Amino acid sequence: MNFLSHLYLAGNNEGLIIGNFIADSVKGSAYNNFSKEIQQGILLHRKIDAFTDSHPVVAQSKQRLREKYRKYSSVIVDIYYDHYLAVNWKDYADVDLATFVQNIYSIIRKNYSILPAKSVHFTKYMLEHNILLGYSKLEGIEKVLYGMSRRAKFESNMEYAIDDLKEHFSLFENEFKIFFPELQSYIKSEILNSNI
Repeated sequence: MNFLSHLYLAGNNEGLIIGNFIADSVKGSAYNNFSKEIQQGILLHRKIDAFTDSHPVVAQSKQRLREKYRKYSSVIVDIYYDHYLAVNWKDYADVDLATFVQNIYSIIRKNYSILPAKSVHFTKYMLEHNILLGYSKLEGIEKVLYGMSRRAKFESNMEYAIDDLKEHFSLFENEFKIFFPELQSYIKSEILNSNI
């Protein structure tokens, strides 16, 4: 899952939100350098990723892209799934997407001083281009895919993945709608049982 899904799954807990947001910038045991709640957010992010990466429905989505995009197929599917969360937001959240996004931006700004350097760099870009709200539009997804393609270490062709999204839109959406409630249930259970 990409940023929107991770932040949504963190619920209303500020520490979980920040931990989820910075997790990709915090390697190994470096998460111990943060407060307990942020540590839990980082661990929650890792559990979300592990569950997603091992799910058979997500594997179907990735397989559809693997021949063209190889190892980048998983990154592309993460972005696609954030688009489906944004497009179907009213099915998953009580507050509208624009309000949710502004609340997230406010929390990130409030905690700006503790963000790792890599997260600071992305935060500036995210706020300037309103990336989270942009996930709700195909143009926003196209911009994200293009930006990721430019930053990839190897030739990824991710900038063309918008065409695959349009071509197989309903297939990917159906897979998302099967997968996401299972992810929600898993994360709810992990939080309730304090397994993070």
